[in-house]
Amino acid sequence: MLTEVIKINPDNIDEESISHVAKLLTGGELVAIPTETVYGLAANALDKTAVEAIFSAKGRPQDNPLIVHLADKSWLLKYAVDIPDNAYKLIEAFWPGPLTIILKKSLIIPDVVSAGLDTAAFRLPSHPVAKAIIEAVGVPLAAPSANISGSPSPTTAAHVLSDLGGRIAAIVDGGECSVGVESTVVSLCGEIPTVLRPGGVTTEMLREVIGNVVIDAAVLNGLEDDAKATSPGMKYKHYAPKAHVVIINGEFNKIVNMVSAMGEGTTMLCFDGEEALFNLPCVTYGAREDSAEQARRLFDALRRLDDIGAKTVYARCPAKTGMGLAVYNRLLRAAGFEVIEI
Repeated sequence: MLTEVIKINPDNIDEESISHVAKLLTGGELVAIPTETVYGLAANALDKTAVEAIFSAKGRPQDNPLIVHLADKSWLLKYAVDIPDNAYKLIEAFWPGPLTIILKKSLIIPDVVSAGLDTAAFRLPSHPVAKAIIEAVGVPLAAPSANISGSPSPTTAAHVLSDLGGRIAAIVDGGECSVGVESTVVSLCGEIPTVLRPGGVTTEMLREVIGNVVIDAAVLNGLEDDAKATSPGMKYKHYAPKAHVVIINGEFNKIVNMVSAMGEGTTMLCFDGEEALFNLPCVTYGAREDSAEQARRLFDALRRLDDIGAKTVYARCPAKTGMGLAVYNRLLRAAGFEVIEI
């Protein structure tokens, strides 16, 4: 299959190109589209066959649910049921934007989208190209990250082409993603709102709007093998380069001494400005105090580790609060939860 690359300027959207993309999606094809978080591999969420093709193209396990992307807040009334007051508060505060809300789903949403659960994850992206495409299709789009399952998520069209070129009909190039990590996922289906995946809308921001919010233990500790994943990104190893990644945390001078003594094939994933202190290859992923920049650059940095042939990677540990929690969560999964404290 020849994958078509369609460039669409977010600041000057070409309606003819949007119409072409919409026809592909309406016809059951898979199209990678830009969002503010990462590029998503989109299909008509109401077309069971098209959604099944997402899992095939990505090599994604069937028990890993997908996110339903909407074009307007009003659409939620058709595709979700028993919507609680907290959902409306969060929607008013953060939609459109990088927040996914898990709610009871209507019967219109195929079970393949929700991995057989009676709940579904809903999001209203803020990227103007994504919004225009969904509006043109006229139905929600199911869209996990547009990469080979388990590899670093794509934040540019070039990343998508590298992973899925020849597997999907088209890639819409709408520029680099502004957030850089997947959306925050919060479940409103239990007694207490629960963050299942941290992202651009921080837990602190959620608490300012709806009060008590807890963080699921799987965010920092993984999910048991026999447990059911209720959100994308909970169960399997994700975001990982081919290299063996280890997070290293502790006094910086001790980290320098330890890693610098490592042999050939060792690479450091560090903060900007630190690379001069290591006598081995380094890839940087943002300023130490800037978690938002780290989020924007993390997945590209993980991909560059493969580009330079890294074998073992020691990754500097980000903050574990605010946006830093999202970065730490992605690194934990890339490292298979392997952390060294020194």
